[in-house]
Amino acid sequence: MQNVPEEWREGWEERGGGGGEDGRTGEMLVKRKVDSEMKGEGKKNGGSRGEDAEKESLMMELTRRVQKIIKESSWWERRGVDCSILAAAFLALPPAFLLLGSSQVLSFSAGMLLMGVAHAVITVKGTHLASHGSLSESQAWGKFWAVFFIEICGSFSEQAGVHGHIKMHHAHTNVIGLGDSSVWKVPFLPRTVYLFIAPLAVPIITPLVALAHLKGHSLALVVRTVLMVTLGLYSQYWLLIHVSGFLSPLSALLCMLVCRAMFSVPYIHVNIFQHIGLHMFSPNNRPKRIYQMTHGVLNLPRNPFLDWIFGHSLINCHVEHHLFPFLSDNMCLKVKPVVSKYLTEKQLPYQEDSYLNRLHFFFHKYQELMVFAPPITELVGVQ
Repeated sequence: MQNVPEEWREGWEERGGGGGEDGRTGEMLVKRKVDSEMKGEGKKNGGSRGEDAEKESLMMELTRRVQKIIKESSWWERRGVDCSILAAAFLALPPAFLLLGSSQVLSFSAGMLLMGVAHAVITVKGTHLASHGSLSESQAWGKFWAVFFIEICGSFSEQAGVHGHIKMHHAHTNVIGLGDSSVWKVPFLPRTVYLFIAPLAVPIITPLVALAHLKGHSLALVVRTVLMVTLGLYSQYWLLIHVSGFLSPLSALLCMLVCRAMFSVPYIHVNIFQHIGLHMFSPNNRPKRIYQMTHGVLNLPRNPFLDWIFGHSLINCHVEHHLFPFLSDNMCLKVKPVVSKYLTEKQLPYQEDSYLNRLHFFFHKYQELMVFAPPITELVGVQ
């Protein structure tokens, strides 16, 4: 494991491990996790090296196969494709602002749609990749892009976003009370309101939640986050007034809300469909990493629209993303055949389901999934 990619080592130590509020997140580095499994299993099996090596090699062998693909991939495949998609989204903004200034309904609608798509690509795909440090091999540039995408573009706190997503959700996927996706639950809302109406308020709720997360942090962090979030919101407002020619502040704010909420319904759906309703684990009896991720994560099928807007790692490569979190969307797609084949060969779950099936499932089992506490799974025989 000496040849673990430097970007993973630095990424896990920078964002997921190394003490902080929860030292266990350091186990998420593949090398460290595998080493800990080796020691733990050695004790349990009375030092039986044959059985030890067989169990331990599951994640190690998969890591080697993925590593081989990464080494054979060009910069364009590793980062270029996704950076180009994000660049295209930014390039779509000028014509979107100009079209929004048109008095013709068709042109105005095209501008609204174009800005909504561009905003979703930047604030979902961009913030997700930036939070994982997948846009640059440099830690300094990684931090810059995280602040830029999460705070300026996404109107959220970079510190809270990275902590919640990397150090909690990824480090403790489907572990009750830690990374169990309960942050997305709003039990007092009826299912129809939660699934189809409440998500439209995400653009309003997001900056308010960001402000709430700043409590107890340093003044410098609070000032930076408030300034960055304000800069992002005001920039769009200013451009709508001075470039698109909106005549009233209210109409500009309404346009901002519509564009920012355009894909918030599928955004909420994706966040709950791929974890809630699957196996949940106790903090004191969690399975090994490869079992945890294969039992607690689900892929949605290829969807040309959502694949490009949200990114492969959030849609059809979510299992791959949880196994190798610092891979870009394009690299998750590239290693997908290898990962799915390997898990099938080892008789491990490779869970997939359609968007409509999951929506039907959540709609009819809303109380069980989104209101009541989830049952805890114990994977007997694989510990």
